[in-house]
Amino acid sequence: MDQLNLSEAEWKQRLTPEQYHVLREAGTERPYAGKYNDNKADGIYHCAACALELFDSADKYDSGSGWPSFSQPISPETVTDHRDTSHGMTRIESRCARCDSHLGHVFPDGPPPTGLRYCMNSVSLDFRARK
Repeated sequence: MDQLNLSEAEWKQRLTPEQYHVLREAGTERPYAGKYNDNKADGIYHCAACALELFDSADKYDSGSGWPSFSQPISPETVTDHRDTSHGMTRIESRCARCDSHLGHVFPDGPPPTGLRYCMNSVSLDFRARK
């Protein structure tokens, strides 16, 4: 997979201020505020920064957390996991494999078959309905 490496100035031009805060500074949007939390349409969720296909709506579920949640990414190669010890916690951060943008976190409390909850920020995603 080709990597997308832009300068911070280029990212600031490409992204909205909220997207930049979440995707490039590992921020978090408020729970229940994201546009995709309640989205039930059929389609694919792409990285808002580089358009890489990340999650299929077939793997989306209502976790009750206030953020869009998925049981797995489209492919293990599209989302990378990183140890995150910020805010006095130890978590697993999920990033886009192409542009290294922060997407959210993955937790071990999801549904079968994976048992994982990929808890993503809506602002880090771009939904495209299936044709």
